Amino acid sequence: MKEIIKREGPDYSRCLVNLANSILKKFGAETTADTLGIADEYLAKDYKNVVVLLLDAMGTSIIEKHLEEGGFFRSHLKDTYYSVYPPTTVAATTSILSGLYPNEHGWLGWDVFFPELSKNVTVYTNTDQMTEKSGAEPTDKNGKMEWGEDSLMEFKPAADYNVSYKYIPYKNIIDKINDAGGTAYLSIPFAPPFPDTLDKVIDHVKELCDEPGKKFIYAYWNEPDSTMHRTGTVSDETHNLIIEIEEKVNEFSEKLSDTLLIITADHSHMDSRNLCLLDYPEVTDCLVRMPSIEPRTLNLFVKEEYRDTFPDIFKRNFGENFLLLTKEEVIENKLFGTGTDREGLKDMIGDYVALSIADVSIFNTHIEAEMMPGGHAGLTAEECRIPFVVVENK
Repeated sequence: MKEIIKREGPDYSRCLVNLANSILKKFGAETTADTLGIADEYLAKDYKNVVVLLLDAMGTSIIEKHLEEGGFFRSHLKDTYYSVYPPTTVAATTSILSGLYPNEHGWLGWDVFFPELSKNVTVYTNTDQMTEKSGAEPTDKNGKMEWGEDSLMEFKPAADYNVSYKYIPYKNIIDKINDAGGTAYLSIPFAPPFPDTLDKVIDHVKELCDEPGKKFIYAYWNEPDSTMHRTGTVSDETHNLIIEIEEKVNEFSEKLSDTLLIITADHSHMDSRNLCLLDYPEVTDCLVRMPSIEPRTLNLFVKEEYRDTFPDIFKRNFGENFLLLTKEEVIENKLFGTGTDREGLKDMIGDYVALSIADVSIFNTHIEAEMMPGGHAGLTAEECRIPFVVVENK
């Protein structure tokens, strides 16, 4: 078990958390973990602008699949390092934006179980977890049976307040740097001026770089993740998009001066064989509630009468595709990070956690399983390894 985690999972001394702490150290803010050595080397050159551009799911395996070795990204690739676990946007971007490991910040995945509310919440939308209607069936669409949105329960707000901000708050590195007397900015779709295309994200970065004074800028764009979820990692649509992203970032970099540009990802991506948990009643009969976190990392709250037999039941249904850990094994092996476990972490992760070590993912609804051939958040090196691309503009 430990060997698999060590071989396939993140190296928590060379990951996004360490990059964030290198940035914090450079701009005079308090650090909470070790820094990333290669980042420190470039930051020591003391550029006026330091920019981290994070391209969602542009992992090492993805640039190797789609981009020429002599092209812009790969010719500027200085190292490969790691995401966090699980390698997914919620956990990983929170780690680079906070400098904390997932076991410290608690933003473990797309859906999180909140013991305070005794339910699963989709953290980014602040809604109850997506649920399939009892007895729902696929419909015939042009001779093909497909699952539609009418198979889902109505989406409801999780609360009349932001659940994640209330129960698992954190201070981001932008505020940490500014509070320490430095200057830091965001260029992301979720903060003013709300850039909603890659062009607008990088145009805003250029505007900030042109302003006087030393500064840090964190920029984020949600591709190629979104496209790969819909079409897989090797579709023509994915390939053309990645070529386009490389060209745009190359052109953008040529406009910068006195700037250290670090291009990285939050995680990588893989092609998934998707299952729906509802098709496995022997497993669901054992559960107190449906799983949360991610389809490739599932927390499992098991009814007391099934606690001892559950590992055999799970294996009988899903074979060798998952590594099933007890809550105690998750904590002992520091799966979610090497920091101090946040209060209540044990109550969030269930009795068991199932980690996909193959290409199989388990969704709670049929429509999700049907519509997402691309995935991530499991325990494979393919998903965890991310690029450290550096462009220096004097």
